[in-house]
Amino acid sequence: MTILLSTLNARYTHASLGLRYLLANMGALKEQTRIQEFVSGAKTTEMVERILAAEPKIVGFGVYIWNVEETAKLVAMLKRVAPKLVIVLGGPEVSHETNEQHIVQLADYVVTGWGDVTFPKLCNEILNGPKPLMKVHAGVQPPMAEIALPYSLYADEDIAHRTLYVEASRGCPFKCEFCLSALDKTAWPFNIDSFLAEMESLHARGARLFKFVDRTFNLNIKTSLKIMQFFLDKLAANPEDPVYAHFELVPDHLPDALKEGIAKFPPGALQFEIGIQSFNPVVQSNISRKQDNQKAADNIRWLCEHSHVHMHVDLIAGLPGETVESFAEGFDKLWALGPHEIQFGILKRLRGTPIIRHTEEFGLVFDPHPPYTILANRDIDFPTMQKLVRFARYWDLVANSGRFTQTTPVLLGDRPFYNFMAFSDWLYKNTDATHRIALDRLAGLVQRYLAQLLGEAEAGELLARDGHAVRAKSGGKDKVQRADSAAPLRQARHLAA
Repeated sequence: MTILLSTLNARYTHASLGLRYLLANMGALKEQTRIQEFVSGAKTTEMVERILAAEPKIVGFGVYIWNVEETAKLVAMLKRVAPKLVIVLGGPEVSHETNEQHIVQLADYVVTGWGDVTFPKLCNEILNGPKPLMKVHAGVQPPMAEIALPYSLYADEDIAHRTLYVEASRGCPFKCEFCLSALDKTAWPFNIDSFLAEMESLHARGARLFKFVDRTFNLNIKTSLKIMQFFLDKLAANPEDPVYAHFELVPDHLPDALKEGIAKFPPGALQFEIGIQSFNPVVQSNISRKQDNQKAADNIRWLCEHSHVHMHVDLIAGLPGETVESFAEGFDKLWALGPHEIQFGILKRLRGTPIIRHTEEFGLVFDPHPPYTILANRDIDFPTMQKLVRFARYWDLVANSGRFTQTTPVLLGDRPFYNFMAFSDWLYKNTDATHRIALDRLAGLVQRYLAQLLGEAEAGELLARDGHAVRAKSGGKDKVQRADSAAPLRQARHLAA
């Protein structure tokens, strides 16, 4: 083997689509190329040992916001113990502000942007000459029909145990300034028939969980309907062996034809991720986001009331011009629409995104270390932003976990944001922790808090309805029995993805 493609995935269950695209498009070098994936948190020395055991001449690393620091340590150690090894970097984290990054200084070459054509060409020049003179190589974007699809490179183990990431298109026509897709000119579709043939092959090999990474799945309704019909046909043919698909939708574009298709899916088969981000028109204008808020709200309400789709809707705190009060208003509005999950995100400054143009006017202050989370801005000071960060964490543990479905609405009452913020402040005061809170302890804490508002008996009854044991007297002392609650199937599938 001559070329090794590698990355650090956030979890074992994440299989890298990007590495498989590179391998599929290596051309004459494909037989000399292998993939070796690692998981974030692995020991650097052990990764170095495994890489060098393969005896590659070139190692290509996929670098992302979640793995850049660990990858930098890995590259530094590789260069110490094997200085002749050629290291090539690629991926979104090193595609912008490239010259400012320590990891780039450590590596031999960098491919920015699309690597399907440029990476194989660079490897060929490294191996066969003439030796490349430039360190940074701008990725060439080929016609979509010339990109070899990578799905046959998912191994049987991937299909059995990991989330399969797929895409029917690349890019995005929208210009939301917090997102790297703001730099795209449009969305580019793959040939739908070729794509569906690959999905057919994956399904025949046993794939049942498909996570689409398209930014705008419902941009082209004819294509969306074809893809959904593929999954409906699989469900109809094998109802005892169902498929599960995850799509990202534009919230204000849901014509009747798409609704008709969506309504046909049974429970547990379909999940939509919908980015609202903010209901504040001023904030939307600040970040160049075009969204019909009324249509978006009507569509989310329709999906919740007339379909079996699991709904995962995103809001982002810290956007320029968004105050705590306006965010709270948007949060309450979204909660009233009834999605299964509200993903409470905190603004991050992804390298290359246009959001930085607001830095001076709105006083944006970001953490200098990945994932570059906002620390404060003109409208939200640092202590308040930290309270929002804790809110987001506790919201995941309680509301989004699917383990407190009866308790959460009572906890939120008629002022969802502020009532949960009060609970969040109380929880932090009583635990001094946002992580490593065991479920049985969390259930006990939720019950203690609600007991102050409702009384012991009603709080205990609520927790019991969620499958958590109530407090019981044992030897004169209060005791919390072990919580016994499992997330519903669709929630479990989502968490696995």
